[in-house]
Amino acid sequence: MRLSKRAESIQASPIRKLAPLAVRAKARGISIYHLNIGQPDIPTPEAYLKAVQRYGGPVLSYGPSDGLPELKKAVSTYFAANSIEIAPEELIITTGGSEAALFALNLVGDPGDEVIVPEPFYTNYNGFATLAGMKVVPVTTRAEDGFHLPPMEDIEKKVTSRTRAILVCSPNNPTGTILAREELEGLARIALQHGLFLIGDEVYKEFTYDGGHHTSLLELPEVRENAIVVDSISKRFSACGARIGALISRNEDVIDMAMKFAQARLCPPTIEQLGAAEAYKLGRDYFDGVRTEYQQRRDALLEGLSAHSGIYVKKPAGAFYMVLRLPVDDTESFARWMLDEFEVDGETVMVAPAAGFYATPGLGMNEVRVAYVLQIPRLKKAANILVEGVRAYNRSRGRSVAAGS
Repeated sequence: MRLSKRAESIQASPIRKLAPLAVRAKARGISIYHLNIGQPDIPTPEAYLKAVQRYGGPVLSYGPSDGLPELKKAVSTYFAANSIEIAPEELIITTGGSEAALFALNLVGDPGDEVIVPEPFYTNYNGFATLAGMKVVPVTTRAEDGFHLPPMEDIEKKVTSRTRAILVCSPNNPTGTILAREELEGLARIALQHGLFLIGDEVYKEFTYDGGHHTSLLELPEVRENAIVVDSISKRFSACGARIGALISRNEDVIDMAMKFAQARLCPPTIEQLGAAEAYKLGRDYFDGVRTEYQQRRDALLEGLSAHSGIYVKKPAGAFYMVLRLPVDDTESFARWMLDEFEVDGETVMVAPAAGFYATPGLGMNEVRVAYVLQIPRLKKAANILVEGVRAYNRSRGRSVAAGS
């Protein structure tokens, strides 16, 4: 029997594919600092947990396909507090942001159609596009430019008769870049000129540092009909396991068609929605504290990495990731070596090789994504181990070591 081409072509997650090596390392007694995955250790809000614990119904029943009314209202109120007016009927609650992204691609494209995505990008976009039968068309951004967009004419050259959408993530996973309003307005002009949808993955919208500001596609009136926003509580409320997200659009046809997808999978998780509705009532003080904590973590990790002059990184403006350019021959080989052969006092570091965050072959071979989701003392130790690991890896391969490295 033959499996589908879809199953054969979908890529393994570069974030998780080295997990078996981590299991083996732990079996040898090695402790691992997991910088490879965006799993926050900040406690999930008590309001969320108490709401889940309070559920006392005799039957855990289906909810509405588009989400519980109390959660939709809470999301709408939350956005209004951030000066973005979204009616409850302009959003559909999804099973995590992943389902929202998958819905979005299936809404805008048919098999063989294309979606333009700046790279490096959240690696699961590859999988979502494959499941939708679409092709990711990359627009390469550079670390030297802070991973901001190239000139708009370079992006417009990527538009073909099969292009259906442009997908951007800001604040960005994996780079931490926040796109300026002018960049988004440039994309909006392209979308309007060519009749494209503009999909915004905005799940890190609260995570902005050094006084920076995130602009939502929902703030651009010119793309009112073109914009689709992917949202999630996973990182916002440190509730990755809840699997509650949302697809948001002011385009009635988009919401009507998305409702068909929502009905096909029946409904999002019921109890978790009740928890999310309570979490959305948290005030600004909650996000101010979380934002301050992540900025301090970012700075601590950057300071630790500065001990190696050969590690290149641009300070990220948002989210809780950064892309490091390492002075090694192949970062996947390096990441495997760190788990299989290297430790400092019984500890090592796990990173995500960045090649899987690119669609262009050959890019990202000397880069890794790291997530600063650990407490500061642990981040400092992880940075020290990573720096020592780079030095030891190069020595083991007989590579010359630059000054200061």
